[in-house]
Amino acid sequence: MPKKLNSMRWLEQRQIPYEVIEFDDSIHSAEGVAAFIGTSPEHVYKTLVVLPEGKSKPMLVMLAGDRSLDLKALAKAVGYKRVEMASHQMAEKLTGLKVGGISALALTAKNWPIYIDEAALALESLYMSAGQRGINLKVPVKPLIEALQIKVVACASPA
Repeated sequence: MPKKLNSMRWLEQRQIPYEVIEFDDSIHSAEGVAAFIGTSPEHVYKTLVVLPEGKSKPMLVMLAGDRSLDLKALAKAVGYKRVEMASHQMAEKLTGLKVGGISALALTAKNWPIYIDEAALALESLYMSAGQRGINLKVPVKPLIEALQIKVVACASPA
């Protein structure tokens, strides 16, 4: 059992059940995690750091490992003219987490807006980073969306 992370404590405080999935921390992609745990990439969600044009506060966008972020669709869905992906280096600097371990659950104190692709609504649960490379959490989708006040948007296209 890994040491308890803040993301796990956060879920426990809200009585949201979760399952801890550990894997080699050299795996940094949702597809790699899916292959390791034996599920399809549509169940493993990555968290991307996106920068809205002219705004100081980044956004977190969660989408399935088998999907790509459609920046135009995201901008339109959230009411911005333009948004852009943060580079890996910028994402790590802004979050304090390593790429592959960036998690909305580990960044609750930042109060950044969080969005999730609408495909998540078709799932009962999803796998997401616990905030550290090598540890994912299997969490139920609807309680996660409610507790984190995640906005559901159409923002992805097949990878």
